[in-house]
Amino acid sequence: MTPIVEPFPTTANPALAVERNRVLRNTYWLLALSMVPTVLGAWIGVSTGLARAMSPGIGLVVFLVGAFGFMFAIEKTKNSAAGVPMLLAFTFFMGLMLSRLVGSVLGLANGASLVMTAFAGTGAIFLGMASLSSIIKRDLSSMGKFLFIGAIMLLVAGIANVFLQSSALMITLAVLAIGIFSAFILYDLKRVQDGHETNYISATLGVYLSVYNVFQSLLALLGIAGTRDE
Repeated sequence: MTPIVEPFPTTANPALAVERNRVLRNTYWLLALSMVPTVLGAWIGVSTGLARAMSPGIGLVVFLVGAFGFMFAIEKTKNSAAGVPMLLAFTFFMGLMLSRLVGSVLGLANGASLVMTAFAGTGAIFLGMASLSSIIKRDLSSMGKFLFIGAIMLLVAGIANVFLQSSALMITLAVLAIGIFSAFILYDLKRVQDGHETNYISATLGVYLSVYNVFQSLLALLGIAGTRDE
């Protein structure tokens, strides 16, 4: 009689599934918590005009130095008690940097509704990608390098457009960013579910950056459309 060979050890699967679910659950909770300092930072930035007071060039330098500095610090502290506070400080900083765009859109006649539309659109994309990540069974690891290359190209083109100030290029980059970072949400959540990412702080950082970029790109597109309608 041919023996029945199980594809995975049944004794190891339950514990593995529990651990992956724990990381995923903590990622979702920390992601939700990270929205609080982001909104607070954006509100303070809009109220004080801090981000708008900086020239585009200075703002770009502050953003790049601050963002990459925080990301380096988060990776260094992700296994310690300082990891979560460091991540929340980073999201506050990102909210401050977002305040220039938020303030510009709020200055439009229907600015508040545009911000809420961008928020709702980002939420819908996140829920869609989260649902898709739990349905897809295949390994999506091969997507990583292509998405990374795409993100780097977007960053370089975005930096160039700070000086070029091309509306057409801005629209193109915003559309591409929505597609690339939506795929990043799927990729990062699937990595947690497949056990490739076991640290919920690192997982939250990746998903947060993608959600942030999707929201920023949607808001930029809506803001451009709102400006043209006036």
